[in-house]
Amino acid sequence: MSDEAIGYDASHIKVLEWPETVRRRPGMYIGSTGERGLRQLILEVADLAVNEAVSGRAGAVGVTLLADGGVRVTDDGPGIPFAAAGDTEGPGLEALLTQMSFGSRPGDRRAVPLTLFGLGPAVANALSSRLTAEVRRAGVRWVQEYARGVAVTRPTAAGPATGSGTTLTCRPDAGIFGTTECSFAVLAERFRELAFLNRGLDISLTDERPADGPQAARFRFLGGVRDFVVSLPARAGTPVHTDVIGFEREDPRMAGTMEVALRWCGSPEERIRGFANSVGTPHGGTHEAGLREGVAAALDAYARGRGLLTADAPGLDAGRVAEGLTAVVSVKLDDPRFVGATHGELGGAAVRACVAEAVEEHLGAWLEEHPEQATAVVGRILGTDILC
Repeated sequence: MSDEAIGYDASHIKVLEWPETVRRRPGMYIGSTGERGLRQLILEVADLAVNEAVSGRAGAVGVTLLADGGVRVTDDGPGIPFAAAGDTEGPGLEALLTQMSFGSRPGDRRAVPLTLFGLGPAVANALSSRLTAEVRRAGVRWVQEYARGVAVTRPTAAGPATGSGTTLTCRPDAGIFGTTECSFAVLAERFRELAFLNRGLDISLTDERPADGPQAARFRFLGGVRDFVVSLPARAGTPVHTDVIGFEREDPRMAGTMEVALRWCGSPEERIRGFANSVGTPHGGTHEAGLREGVAAALDAYARGRGLLTADAPGLDAGRVAEGLTAVVSVKLDDPRFVGATHGELGGAAVRACVAEAVEEHLGAWLEEHPEQATAVVGRILGTDILC
């Protein structure tokens, strides 16, 4: 062992303080310093506003990609208070901009993490050369400025306010990010997805960067995941039946809610999109497994009840009924359990059992109530022409 190793003690340990802990290793918090990381920064800035809207405190969220490479996020909620300005209800905006919360909002199934770990705007503040926080509250417009995560002014009353709400405007630090370009289309797809998964969420995205003029999109879907499924058939082929089968249910056994929508389309491929607390699960998990099991059980029971399968015929399994199945299953849990650190696969045996039971019940009832459409579905799966 070297003399250097023997001499290593506590004096050699360096404790990084805020915001250096984020600025020294930005990839640990947003994934990269390229376009992917820049997109994560924008989503972290939007986190507060989206959750104000989902909770019902705000009506709409606006995200603007500014011509100078900055981003502005605004909402029309009551305005997140500045504790230093005399408000003490909940954490002040200064705390939210300077303190990270890993796994934020535990136990709140309504919370919407826009990124994998939901660290919130503190990370974006630390990685921005400049951030301006504006709060319109109780008739007063308050403003505070930050530079690279550190407050450079106190919250200051800047005159009367028109309406209420919170606006965060930040400029990603060019010394950290290798690009200032972020795809409008990729951001729009994520916001569109959030609007499907959170019924009534009203969110708009405006891009002021194009030389030929701004482009904008607004997302709001009152039909929830039913609308999500309707949006997918362009890639899934012509629907086999007209109805979208969908339902919502709360189940205390899994400490959460589920929202499911499905139908069969002409494509031979299965298209199932799974989400846990509004975050996609690309590797599936127990909610998707429960969906498949429930679908198979309902169709098998219907086919046998109509004499379309004999008593000794093999059962319809999940693989057989999946051809052409287009579905979205979204669960919102108080305590989601994931397989692995990347949250790409949902665990939890209770989720699987609860989703399977609910899907079997609701799909079974739909099949009985819609015999013509049921015939089309079962006929496709069995590969036969069936008379009602």
